[in-house]
Amino acid sequence: MNDSIIEILKTIFDRDLTKLKTEIESYTQEEHMWVETPDISNSAGNLCLHLVGNLNTYIGAEFGKTGYIRQREQEFSLKNVSRIELLSMIDDTMKIVMDSLDMITKEDLQKEYPRILMDKNPSTHRFLVHLATHLTYHLGQINYHRRILDV
Repeated sequence: MNDSIIEILKTIFDRDLTKLKTEIESYTQEEHMWVETPDISNSAGNLCLHLVGNLNTYIGAEFGKTGYIRQREQEFSLKNVSRIELLSMIDDTMKIVMDSLDMITKEDLQKEYPRILMDKNPSTHRFLVHLATHLTYHLGQINYHRRILDV
């Protein structure tokens, strides 16, 4: 297999961000994206904002030098952002992630990720894999949220 880890990650991020768009588009009623219950404290809308913020911070700002400044608390406190706005954010994030991943060299992958995370310094390679699995994890939550609460 000749695929580089960057090409593999680009394929995964493209697939899962495209699926995130599909999930947001699939809500029959836009307001259902923001439903919370005593057992489900993170709505699909807030998880979407969280994923956009996460990827823009750890890939876009770090490698793409986009200047993005994260406001993590708002990822979970904002409510009723329109579907159109969420979809636009996902589109923008997809472009930023793809462009930023193109800037990462083989040497960069072996270096420690430039930020200390949870008192650790993982390699860039390891952290990028973590970001892909983080996206997939929350994408699954959004899928279940939609199928359970969009009734």
